[in-house]
Amino acid sequence: MNRSLHLRGLIALAAVAVSLYVALTVPIHLGLDLRGGTQIVLQTRPTAAADEDGDAVERTVEVLRDRIDALGVAEPGIVGSGSNRIIVELPGVQDPAKAAELLGRTAQLTFHPVVGTASDTDDVPEPQPGRPRPLVLPDESGQLLRLEAATLTGKDVRKAAARFDQQSGAGWHVTVDFEGAGKDGWARLTGAAACRPAGDPSRRVAIVLDDKIVSSPQVDPSVACRSGITGGSTQITGSFDDAEARELALLINGGALPVPVEIVEQRTVGPTLGSAAITASAWAAVIGTALTSLFIIVVYRFLGLLATVSLACYGLVSYAALAALGATLTLPGLAGFVLAIGMAVDANVLVFERAREEYASRLRSTPRSSLTAGFRGALSAIADSNITTLIAAGLLFFLASGPVRGFGVTLGIGVLASMLSALVVTRVLAEYAAARSWARRRPGLFGIAHTGTVRDHLTRRNPQLMRHPRRWLAVSAAALVLAASGIALRGLDLGVEFTGGRLVEYTTATAVDPDRARASLADAGLPDAVVQTSGDDRLTVRTGPLTDDQTAGATEVVRGLAGGAEVLRDESIGPSLGKELRRGALVALAVALGAQLVYLAARFRWLFATASVAALAHDVVILTGVFAWLGKPVDGVFLAALLTVIGYSVNDSVVVFDRVRELAHHRRTPFLDITNRALLQTLPRTVNTGMGAAFVLTALAVLGGDTLTDFALALLIGLAVGTYSSMFTAAPLAVALHDRG
Repeated sequence: MNRSLHLRGLIALAAVAVSLYVALTVPIHLGLDLRGGTQIVLQTRPTAAADEDGDAVERTVEVLRDRIDALGVAEPGIVGSGSNRIIVELPGVQDPAKAAELLGRTAQLTFHPVVGTASDTDDVPEPQPGRPRPLVLPDESGQLLRLEAATLTGKDVRKAAARFDQQSGAGWHVTVDFEGAGKDGWARLTGAAACRPAGDPSRRVAIVLDDKIVSSPQVDPSVACRSGITGGSTQITGSFDDAEARELALLINGGALPVPVEIVEQRTVGPTLGSAAITASAWAAVIGTALTSLFIIVVYRFLGLLATVSLACYGLVSYAALAALGATLTLPGLAGFVLAIGMAVDANVLVFERAREEYASRLRSTPRSSLTAGFRGALSAIADSNITTLIAAGLLFFLASGPVRGFGVTLGIGVLASMLSALVVTRVLAEYAAARSWARRRPGLFGIAHTGTVRDHLTRRNPQLMRHPRRWLAVSAAALVLAASGIALRGLDLGVEFTGGRLVEYTTATAVDPDRARASLADAGLPDAVVQTSGDDRLTVRTGPLTDDQTAGATEVVRGLAGGAEVLRDESIGPSLGKELRRGALVALAVALGAQLVYLAARFRWLFATASVAALAHDVVILTGVFAWLGKPVDGVFLAALLTVIGYSVNDSVVVFDRVRELAHHRRTPFLDITNRALLQTLPRTVNTGMGAAFVLTALAVLGGDTLTDFALALLIGLAVGTYSSMFTAAPLAVALHDRG
């Protein structure tokens, strides 16, 4: 025993020491929703050339990285996602339109001979054999020019630079230097144009960027026919200011994108919103953890104090793991980090309740032997309940994207850290304290001699909760009908993540009446805008897909109504991506239920697995129905809450059925009585764990601000529904299925 205790002590000490070192030396990466900035998701459009080149996305990432570096953005992020998506993060960038335009331009630079002018786009001669059809494009003044096929491209350019001509006063221009065969090509192109008479349009050379003529200079009269401009250098002139000249030089130097791209998602978060979210979550974590710690100390005395120390170690290990893995902490992830504090209490409560049972059932039991028995008896329930939560976290990571995926990472790390804190840290501290003489003399102060108010009440009353299981099932069925009617009658308010469109959140100088805002936006050409207010200074506008100009117009309308407004958040999701995310959410939910069923069937009987998954489906429908009745948005954050509720619900069901399985091995009694006894024995754990989680979630709901209120509300509802369903849906259903079998 001493050897195993020493080994656990060394493991716990090493884990805490390493975590403390990592936490002090490795900074954690905050998502843009916490530090402010712009995120743009680009999707490559397939072309024949790209099909032949499997590295097109990787080369596109490199080109974009060069462009971003030239912008001077601090700590940008650019990574490939899947086979055709690229995620770009630009911290601190609050002008998404300019960033998106710069990143999305293909930068196809070409140099063309000019054939002549055209009166309209149809005034183009038929293509001659062996020669492509000429292009017709407007020049800088709007005059249409007929162009031959390109003789030079951006690949022939060595470098470009923005310069200001102070001597001639010509202003800003871009100097282009050719390399290799490009030098001779430029000489041939300008030499052919020099053979045309002065003033002839065909004496010009057109420089085209992304199918737009940016410059079409006449070849100087000093250039000899056929000789052309030697030296491999030229100037792109035009009505450039300094920013335009530098941007053009940046695009030329960055190179052309190997494949065309389109923006399918765009999010901008103001720095004030991110800072407020961090502050609110920090206060929620501090207050929620303090209340949870106080609660478990009151209930479990000295053992509760040790559990509080273990919770602190859990927080340290979780933070260090996120930092070491380079994970991005997003707003849902931060909420998941706070939420897992409540979940970390569960394993401690399971152990302490089993230890109390052991101490009360044996006359010569000691605190140390009772604790050992408690850890041994609770191990299977702890393992099964945490593994099912890990399944949900894994599915979020592999099937979801963006912030929801980050929530899955944080939740998974939290579950593993909670198991380490409960099974190693708490056990080392508790067994060491239990071996002291004062613990044997004062078992009440130690916290193991008291069976607890809930358990004492149940022991005295011995209620027969499972006497009429079908009545409980009828109540659950009625709740399902009520929730489903909300979905059918009110419908689901799907967020822009699942429908596509644009969402802009403002903080306003004065309160704005939503009906008046709706009418004003309709007059401005947005009749389908959905307007919602939160408090006196928050207003959200959600519409279908909008251009940046239309969004700017909507912003001006809001500013006029409110006497001033600031954009806190701006999200734009393409309809194809919204459809994909909606499909992915349904797949994640279906796979989660299926994975839970398979795992529970392997660990328990199919009867228990079926009852547990039916209870999960019950919880999903009720939570979704409540949000439908309340008119709350169903978005990615709601999906994260929903899958977390699944984990909560299955935790409770696993604990109940684990006790049923244990009692069935030792007692030849009717299954209904075994289930009733299992419910009574696990009810104190369910109440205490639920209270611990409720403190944290209530703190999130009250202090978390508008961005976290719906998330915390969904989890509070799910906590209540999941606690109920594990006892009065899963258990009665198992009894009914057993009787029929």
